[in-house]
Amino acid sequence: MKLFFLFAFLAVLATTVIAWEKEDHEIFDLVSEVEAAEGKGTTFYSWLDVSPTASTTEISKAYRKMSMQFHPDKNPGVKGIHQRFARLGVVATILRNKEGRKRYDFFYKNGVPKWRGTGYYYQRFRPGLGSVLVFLVVLTSGLQLLVERMNYKRDVERIDRFTREARAAAWGPKLIPNEGQRKVKVNVGGQSEDGGTNRWIEMVVEGQNVYLLDPAGDMHLLDMSSAVYPVFMNTWPFVVARWAFRKVTGRGTVTSDTAAQDPFDDDDDDSSVSGSDAPTSGRSTPKRENSNGNGKVAHVPTTMAGGKRRKATKKR
Repeated sequence: MKLFFLFAFLAVLATTVIAWEKEDHEIFDLVSEVEAAEGKGTTFYSWLDVSPTASTTEISKAYRKMSMQFHPDKNPGVKGIHQRFARLGVVATILRNKEGRKRYDFFYKNGVPKWRGTGYYYQRFRPGLGSVLVFLVVLTSGLQLLVERMNYKRDVERIDRFTREARAAAWGPKLIPNEGQRKVKVNVGGQSEDGGTNRWIEMVVEGQNVYLLDPAGDMHLLDMSSAVYPVFMNTWPFVVARWAFRKVTGRGTVTSDTAAQDPFDDDDDDSSVSGSDAPTSGRSTPKRENSNGNGKVAHVPTTMAGGKRRKATKKR
C-alpha cells in the first residue's frame, strides 16, 4: 500500500512538472526578480498596492500611478530604474490578462515550486563546455577515490587474515612464536588453475614478521603498509598531470627495467635499491639481512594483497 501511494505521488508530481509551460516559467522568473529587487516576500499585488481580489480597473489604475513614479525620465541617474519600470509593465500585463492572472493566482496561493523542471534550470543555467568538463573530472575522480577506498579496506582485511593464518600455521594452536624461519601455506580461497576449489600461497614467518614468498624465492614483507591508502592527489587527473609534466620536462624516463610498469606510476623512491642493498644480478632481491636493529627489513617493496607486486629496480 505504501508503495502504491509512493508511485501515485510521483505520478502526480510528474504530471505537475509536465504541466508547467513557458508562461509558468516566465512567472517563476518574474517572482524571483520582484523579490530580489523589491524585498523578500513581495508579491505582484503587494508591489502594486492592490488587493488580491482587485478588479482589472483597479489594477490598471494602480499601474498608471506607479508607472509615473518609476518612469526613467523622472528618475534620471537612478540605478536599475529602467529594469524596475519594465518589470512593472510585465507584472501589470499578467494581472490584467485573465489567463495570466489565473496562472499567477495559483502560485500565489500554493507557492512557487522549488523544483521547476529540468528544462527550466537547463535553459537558465546552461553549463558551458568548461563547466561540463570540470564536473566530469570531479565526478570520475570521486568515483575512483570511492572504489580505491573500498579496495583498500578489502586489502587491509586480507592482509590481516593472511598474517593471522600464517602465524597460526607456523606457531601452532598456542600461538607461541618460534625462532628462525618457518615456511607455511595459506589458503587464499577462490579456484586454483588446475580447477580445484582452493588456492594456496607460500609464506614465511620469521619472528613477528610475515613474508610473501614468490616463485623466484624472493621474500616480501607483508604488513599494513602494503595496502596504500588512497588520497585525492593520486586520482587520475593528478597522475596524468604529473606524467605529462615528466614527459615535457624529460624527467622520469622509462628504462628497460621499468618498461612493464604503469607509465603513470610515480613511486620512483619506493621502487629503488641503492648502496649495500643493490642486487648483483639483473633481478632485484629484497635483502632481509639489511636490518636496522628492530627486526624489520630496511627496504620493503609495495605488495598488494591482491597479488600486485612492484619489484625494486636499481638506479643507474
